[in-house]
Amino acid sequence: MTRVEVKNGNVENALKRFKIKVQHSGVPSEVKKRKEYSKPGVVRREAKKEAIRNARRNNRRNNY
Repeated sequence: MTRVEVKNGNVENALKRFKIKVQHSGVPSEVKKRKEYSKPGVVRREAKKEAIRNARRNNRRNNY
């Protein structure tokens, strides 16, 4: 469970920190994935595309 303490009554700042923590925990992306059913073949294709994208990104970062 994500917790954020409100310091000095600054609710806006606490809300901002909460949103960042939730984003880093991966909850929004998980909700997006579970929103509708994907066939197993589609899931495999998407995973393969993501792996290729990550490999290219890592390759670019390591070459410089």
